[in-house]
Amino acid sequence: MRLGIFGGTFDPVHLGHLILAESCREAARLDEVWFVPAAIPPHKKGRPLSDAIKRIEMLELAIAGHPQFKVCRLEIERGGVSYTVETLRQIRALLPDAELFLLLGADSLEELHTWREAEVICELALPLVVRRPNHALTIHESLLSRIGPARWEQIRAHMVDMPLIELSSTEIRHRVAQGKSIRYRVPRAVEEYIRTHGLYRSAENP
Repeated sequence: MRLGIFGGTFDPVHLGHLILAESCREAARLDEVWFVPAAIPPHKKGRPLSDAIKRIEMLELAIAGHPQFKVCRLEIERGGVSYTVETLRQIRALLPDAELFLLLGADSLEELHTWREAEVICELALPLVVRRPNHALTIHESLLSRIGPARWEQIRAHMVDMPLIELSSTEIRHRVAQGKSIRYRVPRAVEEYIRTHGLYRSAENP
């Protein structure tokens, strides 16, 4: 089994997330992609998150009908700060014969050296990095020295192209708070969920 792991807060999930996942699934011939919403992301501990169940429900609405996309609740169920290396170890224990791939944007690869046990992450799963147009793929020297040139060449050989989608969850939350449209930025079912549950609204736009 070739399994893609896609972590994040998904607060909310948007079309950029889905296009990235589908681009990686197709390019690497993945059997499944698991979306893994974080309980508490280590690099965003200061920002309040939407309720975990609501983030999971939005993900399930977004991927409904795609038989190879799944929502994985391991980090939510584990609680606390969500470290990718712990999640990958859990998945490896559950599926010892699976070939694991970690879906990353190029910006995340550049920051990967700051993640807990980054070299172990690269051993447990091959990073599938989505490159940005006209942007060289780079990795921090400290991590390169730990994973070695052979693994780095594997990462470079598995780079994924996708359409340039300038979307972010932060932008979507801001648009909702300002009373602006998020149509065609998130799946329609997610848009309706956000509206129905009153997520991301501000005092000016209740």
